[in-house]
Amino acid sequence: MRFVSRMRLGFVAAVVVGAGAPWLWAQPGAGGPPRKITIGLVAKSQSNPVFQAAYAGARDAARELGPKFGVEVAIDWQTPPDEDAQKQAEAIEQLARAGAQGIAVSCSDANTVTPAIDKAVELGSLVMCFDSDAPRSKRMCYYGTDDEVCGRKVMAELAQAMDRKGTIAILAGNQTAPNLQKRVAAVKDELKKHPQMTLLPDGVFYHAETPEQSVEAVNAAQSTHPQIAGWAMVGGWPLFTKNALRWRPGEVKVVAVDALPAQLSYLESGHVHALYAQDCYGWGFKSVEILLGKIVKNQPPHNERMIDDLTKVTQANAAEFRRKWDQWLK
Repeated sequence: MRFVSRMRLGFVAAVVVGAGAPWLWAQPGAGGPPRKITIGLVAKSQSNPVFQAAYAGARDAARELGPKFGVEVAIDWQTPPDEDAQKQAEAIEQLARAGAQGIAVSCSDANTVTPAIDKAVELGSLVMCFDSDAPRSKRMCYYGTDDEVCGRKVMAELAQAMDRKGTIAILAGNQTAPNLQKRVAAVKDELKKHPQMTLLPDGVFYHAETPEQSVEAVNAAQSTHPQIAGWAMVGGWPLFTKNALRWRPGEVKVVAVDALPAQLSYLESGHVHALYAQDCYGWGFKSVEILLGKIVKNQPPHNERMIDDLTKVTQANAAEFRRKWDQWLK
């Protein structure tokens, strides 16, 4: 993907707008340097393109919003190479102890990261969640998808594509991720509205959230259970790589979450019926904007839970949506 090559994917990476180290404090003053603000970004994994998009959004927000707020912004990318909630927890506390004024987190496991979030708040950092929430923590707010709505939309669209009959399977990602658990539950609940459709017994397939692991999960299941006529993918993981779906276009119906550039090719080829785009780029951009507003101007978020509306992407508007990515990531 175009933006991957633009990113430094080391476990510790900082993007600084301007010169100077992020933890050298300076208050704004007449003729003096701007105050330096460090915002930590702790996503689920570096290997997942949706979080690479979030990182791009955070970097752009630092560049664009820093001057507007009269500060110099550094994004400290402390995301594990692969999903690991314990490493996330360690990164959150390390960021707080290093003096990060703000931290944005997508939780791999809310139970594991909640104590670290609470500790970071005690140490003086503002913490918010994006994509995957920790609602019982002391985090300030959440920005992202309404996961119940997401699951219902995916299943309703799949039912329409399958003429409301046939056997389906669910591709579900990380079994401990709270956002994915809610989506799976919503898919199952929506499925009850369609009496001629059934979920394959043991038909929820969990896997590490990498393209390779998800491709293996889908194709192994399809080969073993050829009666699967449709897939409800509550994440877009296998579609982040080429030649993932080993069947003829339209032979098996697929509705998936996210609409990154690599995924759009599956719409265009007819392998995927529809995608529901989350605001992956906005997870980073909006998180930085919200945190800066509170840190610099003491502006609280409008709501504790801020929901980004899903965008339905089909063959009809795939080219238009691809142009949006070109604008976001130019």
